[in-house]
Amino acid sequence: MVTGFFKKLKNKLFNSSSKFTKNLDEAVNEVSKAEVDANIENKVSVQKSEKNEINSKKISESEKSQFAQGGDTDQNKDIIKDGQKVTNAKSVVKKALELLKRKPDPRKILFNDEFLEKLEDILISSDVGSKTALKISEKISSKVYGKKIEVTQLKEYLIDEITKILEPIAKPIPIYKTAPQIVVVVGVNGSGKTTTIGKLASQFKMAGKSVMIGAGDTFRAAAIEQLSVWAERVDVPIIKAEQGSDPASLAYKSVERAVNEKMDLLFIDTAGRLQNKTDLMQELVKIVTVIKKVKSEAPENIILVLDATTGQNIISQVEIFQQMVNITGIIMTKLDGSAKGGILISVADRFQLPIHAIGVGETLDDLQPFDPEEFATALIGDFRE
Repeated sequence: MVTGFFKKLKNKLFNSSSKFTKNLDEAVNEVSKAEVDANIENKVSVQKSEKNEINSKKISESEKSQFAQGGDTDQNKDIIKDGQKVTNAKSVVKKALELLKRKPDPRKILFNDEFLEKLEDILISSDVGSKTALKISEKISSKVYGKKIEVTQLKEYLIDEITKILEPIAKPIPIYKTAPQIVVVVGVNGSGKTTTIGKLASQFKMAGKSVMIGAGDTFRAAAIEQLSVWAERVDVPIIKAEQGSDPASLAYKSVERAVNEKMDLLFIDTAGRLQNKTDLMQELVKIVTVIKKVKSEAPENIILVLDATTGQNIISQVEIFQQMVNITGIIMTKLDGSAKGGILISVADRFQLPIHAIGVGETLDDLQPFDPEEFATALIGDFRE
């Protein structure tokens, strides 16, 4: 059954912006058209050869017969020639038109070196990454190389291979017995950290957990205000400080309060920062260090929020954040608008970090647990509805 979120995922992300689906269709149509044209040309050529051979035989036999009878060979030849030409011409045209009307399935392709290269290019242009694109293409090629397959079959193989890459790392945020469980949320500016925290707080609250929020992005007044709105809407306590205050100090106070009030979960927001700004990245290390002073095994989760629209830049983000603060999981947002989505496959294959959830919009239910097969089907194009 197709879920409401899956429909939204298709409608928002891939029906509007999937470069993959568009390029695949173009490649298939190009290959299929060339094959259809070649088939038609070959068959018409064969029909013409057969016609000429028949003409030659019939005219030769007629000439012999008329010469033996002493008839007017020139006149009779003209009649026979003209009659046979008309008959054969009509036959060739009729068969060619019938061939065109039958329209050999334009959605069939010969999986050869040429199409293998096209498929790799399509995957790479969709932000899947060259290494992962090569892996997917080669696995499909090992099954169907040299064969003619329907596009639906190709899509089935693509969905299967992508799902195999994603399934091992599709994991919800783990819930531990020790409380409070500290979840630090990190990411670059504009990735959607603050909104994601609000949605997670709401979802865990509805699941019966006691939740607290720490507004650790003290560099942006808008972030504090935004989290305050979410906290009020969800009816959870929020710890905040004045804009410009020390974020590590705010994190310390938040953990202390969460411990004292025996909360199940504490989500701590952090300031957005570019991964190439060493001083700001060191601030994250300081926050994690300070949290451990209150609760030695914390933070249990450090979740990196990624903006899908940033494409291959995401790779360097994951590398640096992982190096600095040991990321435990990923949430990918903004899989709508101009997002291509393939970058998620590249991240999964390269880093093997758990992907907890994906988001396709601003409303609460637009953040959902990550389902590999639904994602792969939406990316490639749902042909099984």
